[in-house]
Amino acid sequence: MFYVYVLYSVDYQRIYIGFTSNIESRLFAHNHPSNKGWTKNFQPWKILYTEQYENKSDAMKREKQLKSAKGREFIKNLTLKV
Repeated sequence: MFYVYVLYSVDYQRIYIGFTSNIESRLFAHNHPSNKGWTKNFQPWKILYTEQYENKSDAMKREKQLKSAKGREFIKNLTLKV
């Protein structure tokens, strides 16, 4: 099983879109103090939205869609509810 997820940093009003096979460990990694990636700068992260897929290729396609202008508009509407 694969998940497409949207993380939201309330403190910095930033979003991050990704996919993974283990959503819990991925969230932990994004929020861990030793994280060296882009998401370290905007901790803490909360899961704003998830979708589940049977295979990796479908999850990757959806991640790409969410990173498009139309997908970002969808996500923007989600953040208005936070």
